[in-house]
Amino acid sequence: MTINRRQLLALGGLGAAGATLAACGDGASSKQGSDDIEERVVDFAGEHQAGIITPMQNNLHFAAFDVDPKADREAVVDLLTRWTAAARRLVLGGEVSAKGAFGGGEKFPADDSGEAVDHGPSGLTLTFGFGRSFFRDQLGTAGKLPAEFTEMPTMTNDFLRPEFSEGDICIQACANDPQVASHAIRNLTRLAVPTATLRWTQLGFGRAGATGTEQPTPRNLFGQKDGTANIRADEDAELAEHVWIPADSSQPWAAGGTYMTVRRIAMNIEVWDTLQLREQERVTGRDKPVGAPLSGGDEFTEPDFEAVNERGNPKIDRASHLFNVHPAQNDGIRMLRRPFNYVDGTNEQGRMNAGLFFIAFTQTPERFARVHKSMSRDEMFTEYLKTTNTGTYLVPPGVGDDGYIGEGLFA
Repeated sequence: MTINRRQLLALGGLGAAGATLAACGDGASSKQGSDDIEERVVDFAGEHQAGIITPMQNNLHFAAFDVDPKADREAVVDLLTRWTAAARRLVLGGEVSAKGAFGGGEKFPADDSGEAVDHGPSGLTLTFGFGRSFFRDQLGTAGKLPAEFTEMPTMTNDFLRPEFSEGDICIQACANDPQVASHAIRNLTRLAVPTATLRWTQLGFGRAGATGTEQPTPRNLFGQKDGTANIRADEDAELAEHVWIPADSSQPWAAGGTYMTVRRIAMNIEVWDTLQLREQERVTGRDKPVGAPLSGGDEFTEPDFEAVNERGNPKIDRASHLFNVHPAQNDGIRMLRRPFNYVDGTNEQGRMNAGLFFIAFTQTPERFARVHKSMSRDEMFTEYLKTTNTGTYLVPPGVGDDGYIGEGLFA
């Protein structure tokens, strides 16, 4: 049964700000379309998991976990069940349990860490995925590995740190308040003990893509409009063709899910900033002020790769980012992107440790690999980028008012 914010208040663990909202009833302020982003609620239940086609929030906390080698099927099912129950409360602006941060008694550790009390739901979404390593005999999942879940090949600009890549399970927490997103990961991590432990995490800010139909195209840390041609939430036919796993896949339990590929891409910002504007545009293939293709038009004009300048050279360089990742060069493949910017202090050279935490959803991992191979083979852009962390995960379909994430895998 779906628990709304009024019911959650009755169960406890909602906080003062939540009490005020719940007392007002189920008005527009508690719905996804609310203008008040602090009180925006995104339903956890649904055919597909939230946090994929959901209009992008402003902040990310991504986490990957390793399941304890001694854990068995029952322990993992118990964890997924408890995570699901907690997630249903968290997205409503609640705490992980009815006792919450303050109701468990003075002599016991609190169920909830409490730092997000009074912050509201803030559009929080929690999206769960399973890595290839999750499919193993010990958990009873080895025979459920889809044939389509192939390994991601190494790319030319990969400088990967294995200890900060992949993982058995991942959780993507997105919210309009960074503390709400991090509170969710912190408390889900506490609930994981002793079945699973954190492997690696990444914070992101300032969405660098758009999934909502009304969202303008944002800019990444290179100052470019990023994701102009991204699939949007209302493109049902495109989502069915390029994102959602179909019913006739090798493992029917995964139908309605998708594959998430994440890549932490360090950007050589200081070098990029020394380039002339014209050179930056040649590398990207788009006009920097408005994001239009160099062949002309506005941001959303379809690029003309046959257009030439007065010297007879292509207006859009064949080694540009736009040319190499465009569906016309990749058998028509499209993907749904949810990238975020990141800045993690400075690196060993004293430069900004900053870049793009790229998140993409595709119907198969091979589709992502096809586009990325095209980009990395001969694109000028990769001179200014290097990937340090990566992971590919099967995101199972959503759950209804009952059940738990990944239930079909264990049925």
